[in-house]
Amino acid sequence: MGAVPPGPRSRASGRLAGAERGRGGPRAASAGVRGEAPSDHDDEVLGKAYDARLMRRLLGFMRPHRVAIGWTLAAIVGLSTLQLAPPYLTKVAIDTHIITGELDGLGRLALLFLGVLVLSYGLEYAQTYILQVTGQRIIFDLRMRIQEHLQRLDVAFYDRNPVGRLMTRVTTDVDALNDLFASGVVSAFRDIFMLVGIAIVLVVMDWRLAIVALSVLPLIALVTQWFRRHARHSYRQVRGWVAQINAFLQENITGMATVQLFGREERHFDRFDTINTSLRDANVASIFYYAVFYPAIEVLGALAIAAIVWFGGGWTLQGSLELGSLVAFVLYSQRFFRPISDLSEKFNLLQAAMASSERIFALLDTPVSVRSPAAGSVSVPSGPGHIRFEHVWFAYRDDDYVLEDVTFDVAPGQRVGVVGATGAGKTTLINLLMRFYDVNRGRITIDGMDIREVPLQALRSRFGLVLQDVYLFSGTVADNIRLGNEAISDADVRRAADAVHADRFIASLPDGLNSAVAERGATFSVGQRQLLSFARALAHQPAVLVLDEATSSIDTDTEQLIQDALHVLMAGRTTIAIAHRLSTVQDMDAILVFHKGRLREQGSHQELLAERGLYHTLYQLQYRDQETAVAL
Repeated sequence: MGAVPPGPRSRASGRLAGAERGRGGPRAASAGVRGEAPSDHDDEVLGKAYDARLMRRLLGFMRPHRVAIGWTLAAIVGLSTLQLAPPYLTKVAIDTHIITGELDGLGRLALLFLGVLVLSYGLEYAQTYILQVTGQRIIFDLRMRIQEHLQRLDVAFYDRNPVGRLMTRVTTDVDALNDLFASGVVSAFRDIFMLVGIAIVLVVMDWRLAIVALSVLPLIALVTQWFRRHARHSYRQVRGWVAQINAFLQENITGMATVQLFGREERHFDRFDTINTSLRDANVASIFYYAVFYPAIEVLGALAIAAIVWFGGGWTLQGSLELGSLVAFVLYSQRFFRPISDLSEKFNLLQAAMASSERIFALLDTPVSVRSPAAGSVSVPSGPGHIRFEHVWFAYRDDDYVLEDVTFDVAPGQRVGVVGATGAGKTTLINLLMRFYDVNRGRITIDGMDIREVPLQALRSRFGLVLQDVYLFSGTVADNIRLGNEAISDADVRRAADAVHADRFIASLPDGLNSAVAERGATFSVGQRQLLSFARALAHQPAVLVLDEATSSIDTDTEQLIQDALHVLMAGRTTIAIAHRLSTVQDMDAILVFHKGRLREQGSHQELLAERGLYHTLYQLQYRDQETAVAL
């Protein structure tokens, strides 16, 4: 493709999509700017704290790694079984050897105890290593899935969603799932296995004392239910404000030059302070519930041990319970309440994972409204670039049409200029031609084929799009001309730069074509960035060249170079040029004049002036303004 590959829009294509918003276009959200509460629709998690549907989808990401997870489960089962042994070995040591004074065999018992600890260490290492590595691989797959979907979503989606919020999905929300995969799901199985195992051992050893030890479970259930209900709301608030603060920071930092130019620092700081305060308060509220819950579990555990000592001690003195069994009960009880605390922590991870997964899957489930046709049912046009709009109607929102019944024809090799007042629908023509949006009625064809029947990549590769606001990526100058197309050789890059006169300033760079480009090309002038965009378009050899006010922001020193570069670009190519300055389209083969979404006039420069219609009025107004400026 000439200039904009399919995928997430750049700042330049963002300008494309938003240019007609004044007449019904989508309004991008600015979440968090005023510090309002997180939106229920965008950031607040609705539904159950545990959603089986979401969990099944999350487990689907684990399926490709089931062998590694199987080994982890085996290590967990072995480790949990071994951890049941030390208290029982302690019981045997007390009852069989220490109380009776039979020291023979105590050394073998100690060695067995040591062997259990060493083997437990090995299984713990295997479990931790395999689980963490598998978790990282699962998260890698998830990030790739999100990125792949983001690249297929249409431009309208990015009009509705701030970049900061999307960044939260790929970073903060994915990290929450990383905790779940790396130490949540499988580790929860270990805790449950330990609880069940300890409960069975307690009942087998002495059912009376087992009832005493487990008598606090109803109280634990009540405390856990209280914590679950409040922690869920807390997680929703915290995650919502995190998304808000990311969205605000992204917008504020990106527009910092404007903020400083208009002295908006204090006002923006106050807005950030409001959001940051809300995030802090949400975190403080969540800390309260944790501060109550964990000590409560510890107190209930201590209460259970006290009951064991009270009743078990009495039964021991009465001779109905062995001392070793009492000691083992205390040790088992301590181990029993530890998994309960761990499961509570896993519940916290589950809360975060459910909150994050709901937003991530909402993103992944966002339908792609602009799709390529089904494979095998399409062909790719290979003609010279014949463009035709046939009775096209389009509205960004509802029935507020930006274009109304537009019909025109651009013959192969013809150069066509598009003019009109702001909001006339000029830029929307490009949005539709590139299939950033689909028409509501009518159709657009290229070489006789409806563009909706052409694969998106094949369609967009036929166009070279040059915008007023050029987006340059981090990398080298050559990378920005090639844009990842390895079929474009270094010689092709050099020839394209020479042809549009970009070689003059490139030669002055420290490493020429291999010189590093700062973010968004911040170290280049507007004219230099524009020359690079021309070189980019020429290197991709598009059949159709589309220009969107490509010369409106050029300094006078560079204007002649730009004009020469444009002639090189347009030579032998079908060209559609949107222009604000009528002087840039006077030598076009045809000029289309738009007004309030309708094509009002078309013809050559001289023909339109002779009609003394809308184009003549625009011409008179523009040149009167120029003459006034010169006089001043």
